[in-house]
Amino acid sequence: MLKINQLIMALAFVGGSAVAQASEGSSTFGGVTYGNTSDKISKSNGINRNLNAPHADHIIHKNSTWGVRLGQQNADSRYYATYDNASASHNGLKLRQENLLGSYDLFSPIGASTKLFGGATLGVTKLSQESSGMSRDTGMGYAAGLQAGVLQQVAQNASVELGYRYLRSNASVEVAPHHAAKVGSLKLDSSAQTYLAANYNF
Repeated sequence: MLKINQLIMALAFVGGSAVAQASEGSSTFGGVTYGNTSDKISKSNGINRNLNAPHADHIIHKNSTWGVRLGQQNADSRYYATYDNASASHNGLKLRQENLLGSYDLFSPIGASTKLFGGATLGVTKLSQESSGMSRDTGMGYAAGLQAGVLQQVAQNASVELGYRYLRSNASVEVAPHHAAKVGSLKLDSSAQTYLAANYNF
């Protein structure tokens, strides 16, 4: 029930933001993102004992991430929803991280076509354990954090941006060989993402 409530809370945030932003002078935009993500992962004592203390922070470490976004913006700010996905493996452990996020940014112009942006994000993270020889497991948790970057207008309806986002989370998964008891668990504490985005205003 808690996981469902977290998802509803995130979707309500995104929906409420879109309604609030639907005012005169605003426009709808969509875009794609690409960058890299690094995670901080906590290991249970069982993981260290049974799997020879693997370096869990290296499972998703500067690995490719991609995403899509949709939102509204005006001259001063923007609201948008983002889905992004990253996965990688290390020392026999494979994790996939999926984020569904609602974000709000304020703009600060530094030129005729260039703006700095900064804002906050709230949503949910789904963590999946997909290691070979292990039973698949998934867990959901909150995602909350901040982002900042620079937005460059390149045409009347098109822009590109370079951004950085930091998120805290509590999503966790269990690790268990097929048809055997679990050997421990992994918990996502935080993630950092550097990304490029291309946006188009409708």
